[in-house]
Amino acid sequence: MINAEKLDKYFHLTERGTNVRTETVAGFTTFITMAYILAVNPAILSACGMDPQAVLMATALSAFIGTLCMALLANYPFALAPGLGLNAFFAFTICGQMGHSWQFALLAVLVEGLIFIVLSLTRVREAIFNAFPAPLRKGITVGIGLFVAFIGLQGSHLVVDSSSTLVQLIDFNDNFGDQHLASILALIGLLIIAVLYIKGWKGSILIGTFVTWLLGVLCQLGGLYEIDPAKGFYSLLPVWSDFSLTSISKTFGQCFNIAAIGPFNWLNFGVIMFSFLMVDMFDTIGTLVGVAGRANMLDSEGKLPRVNQALLADAVATTTGAVLGTSTVSTFVESSAGVLEGGRTGLASIVTALLFLLSLFLAPIFTVIPSFATAPALVFVGFMMMSAIVEIDFKEMTSAIPAYLCLLCMPLMYSISEGICIGTISYVAIGVCCGKHKEISKILYLLAVLFVLKYAFL
Repeated sequence: MINAEKLDKYFHLTERGTNVRTETVAGFTTFITMAYILAVNPAILSACGMDPQAVLMATALSAFIGTLCMALLANYPFALAPGLGLNAFFAFTICGQMGHSWQFALLAVLVEGLIFIVLSLTRVREAIFNAFPAPLRKGITVGIGLFVAFIGLQGSHLVVDSSSTLVQLIDFNDNFGDQHLASILALIGLLIIAVLYIKGWKGSILIGTFVTWLLGVLCQLGGLYEIDPAKGFYSLLPVWSDFSLTSISKTFGQCFNIAAIGPFNWLNFGVIMFSFLMVDMFDTIGTLVGVAGRANMLDSEGKLPRVNQALLADAVATTTGAVLGTSTVSTFVESSAGVLEGGRTGLASIVTALLFLLSLFLAPIFTVIPSFATAPALVFVGFMMMSAIVEIDFKEMTSAIPAYLCLLCMPLMYSISEGICIGTISYVAIGVCCGKHKEISKILYLLAVLFVLKYAFL
């Protein structure tokens, strides 16, 4: 049996100012804030004909393998799972609008993952990661905070769609319903997290999440919360149903099924694979920069030690996920919730990974935790990540403006990678026009050109 002393020695707990209890709470917190992917990913990928049970298994297993690799290879408290946005691109664009089979899309993800492995082993991805200047890195951190907070506000139903202004505050004067109840419960959860965190309680985010969920359960039992699947309000009580572990056979290895892939167009395949590659690479880099910056893991030069191992874990997870039968696996920004709870080592990731493995057998419990219960955690994490904005020198406008555009575009364009693209292009363009071209790395020039070509042709 592994004791605390061995864990301390292997994960360098004391060296990083943490302990087994803190890492365990952090790992559990990260899992709870991202467990929604177990329900959302099968729902999205089933739209293109994939078996929901098989996708759920592929989701849990790829998250387990990827997060475990992150823990053992890089010793960081970052968790991985099939990424939102990329799964929608997989299902609705590649298989929907373009008419390709889901086996074709899985093959594109597989090739992308293999290319990522090569780039990681040759340290190309590490060079790209380190090419970003400090102001852009701070902008990325703040942008991710705003992005996460915006996701939380949507999940809480406080921010809703609007035909005139795109988004707006929910109308509390309208007929009271589940949306209003969810918003109120989310606000209560946010208050609980804020007060407990200020008072120094360990596990404040986890406690706030569970209390919000339990309040929702009480409302359901009392008749205040009504189940309405058409509007996205499902039962908050676990329901055990038949679940076969053999269902994974319906997606496992289908990326190699040449007969099912159908007519093969090399040009279309290349464009699709490159799109996956670009979004995955810069979503991952952005998340690593943002979360590591919040945890003070960056060195004196603003670089992340062992970043190559972290990127390799991401690449292995994507490749494994394609074989299992799911869309691109990437590092989850919700890892910041665990970091906020004090997670600083791979031990937190071990806990998260094991919970994903356990979710194969307890999926009904984890998939009923509603978005309004996890939303307060995301909003609070966004607040904590905003602190990096004071480290941006706004008097040095040639770098401050690109950092501002980067942090602005992430939430408004609903994409970490788009924020990085806009920030990079503006950083190079402003730098060149202001006579600071010699201070810009060659890699950043190359990335700026690639991003411009991306917008021009993809």
